[in-house]
Amino acid sequence: MGYEKAALDMGRAETLFRENREAFGAFFKMMLEYNAKYNLTAITEEEEVNAKHFLDSLAGEALFPAGARVLEVGSGAGFPSVPLMLVRPDLSFTLVESTGKKCDFLISAAEKFSLQAEVLHVRAEDAGRDPCYREQFDVCCARAVARLNTLLEYCLPFVKPGGVFLAYKGSGAKEELAEAKRALSLLGGGQVKEYSYSLPNGMGERTILAVRKTKPTPEKYPRGRGKERSAPL
Repeated sequence: MGYEKAALDMGRAETLFRENREAFGAFFKMMLEYNAKYNLTAITEEEEVNAKHFLDSLAGEALFPAGARVLEVGSGAGFPSVPLMLVRPDLSFTLVESTGKKCDFLISAAEKFSLQAEVLHVRAEDAGRDPCYREQFDVCCARAVARLNTLLEYCLPFVKPGGVFLAYKGSGAKEELAEAKRALSLLGGGQVKEYSYSLPNGMGERTILAVRKTKPTPEKYPRGRGKERSAPL
């Protein structure tokens, strides 16, 4: 199981953000309006949202292949999916979210910004067993959902062999990766690349773990009934 490290250039993320500033401003306004009712995010100050939500989401843009079919687990307020779709209309997303109000917000955002997004009000462990979604995607991504050993069981079942799972993580990614070696092996994961970057104005260090899928995930995974979290592989 290979492992490599690299750094992401935040310059491209900042350029994409500037080039689409009007769309991001409109999405920020919409998010604040819904946040009063739906509790989408605790981060509401504009400079913080721009760095910790928008630029953080865009940091991984280069890791998504052209025309990729992508599934996002635990979409919440739409990060990284919505910022990526705003700048990459070639990407199509399936958004998996278990909270109905957040699904309502995502559906409204997709309609307002004409995004290529299907919103599923479902738990990831249930969707991962559905043949319509299992191993149907070039990329699966997740941000701020769970530790890596749990995330792998939620996410790798959606990825085609040869595809990739992108886990947006904070500074503890190396530790999470170490505890997830067994899960990687059992679920069909192969080479892992670690992409590090710094958010502007000292707002934090981040890492994206790119997990290449090398073989099909065994049928018994995901296990369901909360075992992904209560008894990680």
